Amino acid sequence: MAIFEGSGVAIVTPFKDTENQEINYEVLEELIEFQIANGTDSIIIAGTTGEASTLTDEEQLHLIRFTVEKVNGRVPVIGGAGSNDTRHGVGLTRAVEATGVDAILSVTPYYNKTSQKGLIEHYKAIANSVKVPIVLYNVPGRTGQNITPESLVELAKIDNIVSLKDATGNFSQAVDNLSLLGDRLDIYSGNDDTIIPLMSLGAKGVISVLANIAPKATSEMTHAFLDGDIKKAAAMQAEYKELIDCLFVEPNPIPVKAGMQLLGFNVGPLRLPLTDADQAVIDRLAAAMKKVGLI
Repeated sequence: MAIFEGSGVAIVTPFKDTENQEINYEVLEELIEFQIANGTDSIIIAGTTGEASTLTDEEQLHLIRFTVEKVNGRVPVIGGAGSNDTRHGVGLTRAVEATGVDAILSVTPYYNKTSQKGLIEHYKAIANSVKVPIVLYNVPGRTGQNITPESLVELAKIDNIVSLKDATGNFSQAVDNLSLLGDRLDIYSGNDDTIIPLMSLGAKGVISVLANIAPKATSEMTHAFLDGDIKKAAAMQAEYKELIDCLFVEPNPIPVKAGMQLLGFNVGPLRLPLTDADQAVIDRLAAAMKKVGLI
């Protein structure tokens, strides 16, 4: 049974416009309700888009616990708990499990580049420390290393490793994953520009940045595919391509936070080393959002 099918939002973390930039929980609640009202199938909290690497463990756990409480079982909540230090990752994963999440998103170690053997041992240690389902997060562009299909075969033998967020953009590898794994792992696209192409190779949906500003459209796109309306799904993927490109002209989540501001959500600043979007980016983003009727 998949954790979810369709559109999961990698939700932003709103901060207050103060010197220490506390998390703005009032705005976060608004964002959660906005997502659920517009058909989002899962909330992914404290991931890359949520600036998790700038949060203390205490902030991260409180953020996830708050989200679990406010969602209140209406959709699955997946909490980020990755680390480049396996011991820290084990402790953090246990703590996130205790918040009541439906699953954990666990990114590959970053900076501490390891071998495939090291990746397997890292994930074994994390998965064996908890009972909650684990979503592996493969994003070589950020972490510098890739989970190979052969390693996924080994990891899929662990009962609570159930899913993969594939942000590789590598379709040859996606076919290899399908060939070797079949349906032993549920796959989610980690890139908004390849939602429908990856679903055509068996993915259950997307963990999406786009869904922050276009939750209804992202949900409609994925469910059109799931319902067999491939033509509509493909047309929507093409329709939103320009906007998706705009969301990545600067490092994520810089543009998407600007997009949230354009929608009227006071998500506040980004924490350094990320900085606010340049005006040229905001102008380009606004034009793309107008083109698809978001503003």
